[in-house]
Amino acid sequence: MTTAPTVDSKSKAWLSAELAATIESDAALRELLAPVHRWLNTLSVRNHSPHTLTAYFAGLNQLALFLRGKRLTWTRCDKRQLAQHISQRLDEDKLALASVQQELSAIRHFYGWLIEEDLARINPTTGYQLKRSPRPLPSIADVDLLTQLLDQEIPDTPEQARLWLRDKAMFELLYSSGLRVGELVALDMADVDLSDLRVRVTGKGNKTRLVPLGIKAAEAITRYLPHRNLWVEQMDTALFISEKLGTRLSTRAVQQRLKVAATRAGIAQNMYPHLLRHCFASHMLSGSGDLRAVQEMLGHSDISTTQIYTHVDFAKLTQVYDRAHPRATHAQNNKDST
Repeated sequence: MTTAPTVDSKSKAWLSAELAATIESDAALRELLAPVHRWLNTLSVRNHSPHTLTAYFAGLNQLALFLRGKRLTWTRCDKRQLAQHISQRLDEDKLALASVQQELSAIRHFYGWLIEEDLARINPTTGYQLKRSPRPLPSIADVDLLTQLLDQEIPDTPEQARLWLRDKAMFELLYSSGLRVGELVALDMADVDLSDLRVRVTGKGNKTRLVPLGIKAAEAITRYLPHRNLWVEQMDTALFISEKLGTRLSTRAVQQRLKVAATRAGIAQNMYPHLLRHCFASHMLSGSGDLRAVQEMLGHSDISTTQIYTHVDFAKLTQVYDRAHPRATHAQNNKDST
């Protein structure tokens, strides 16, 4: 009688202690998940993020549970079995379509690896697709609202005034260069070139891109730097520093500080860091019309992701059209009301 392999110690990156204990006590599940751990270890060596590895494991663990219940192996999972599992995730587990899409992507990539390793011959996900739900249009704040946020009066108290100099630099940079909040907090001092007005950004997949830096953002960073140099501890290289800790600021802290600044500016709209990135993209596209350039600055690998901002602009154009064109909706509505 063979013993099912134990959970690899390297799996801690994507496996909680509680789940590891559960798997360890279930020989059939442990056997199914052994190649999953091998695959994820391979991706870990290729510098995939812990977040990605955790998401991949979660999706494959669900399919493994399904297969164990059916007394099936990975090689005996066909399209019919996969469709049944996906239907269960949607209908019984009430998982959002986007989350199921992510699980399906993990399954697809895992089977690709199994085939490369001669551990399987058929990928059951081949040709299998879920109907995509319409991508929601991103929320956009107009230029006047951003001006209200960024050009607000400096706070009266010295402590809040110091923090605002840092916060303003962060918010100006988010809007100026369209950064993700994770990219913002990951910036080091050496990544920002204030003389050439550009910033080096490390985005998803550890891909690096150079993005222009607006003059107002550069000025805000310049005013913040003397305070940053006083706060920093242990030679931390981070650009944005916590005044209390003297170390790199967290994404959560940026989110909280933006809400504080919005409230202080009298803004009722929900403000969050990614909204500033949306505004950057929409305002750049409406001003330039250069989709490829905006794609490059945002760090999108697929231009279809950037194209959603053309839909935002089109929505505005439709409103103008409906108000102005004699044969548009408003004209018909007026005729019906007579």
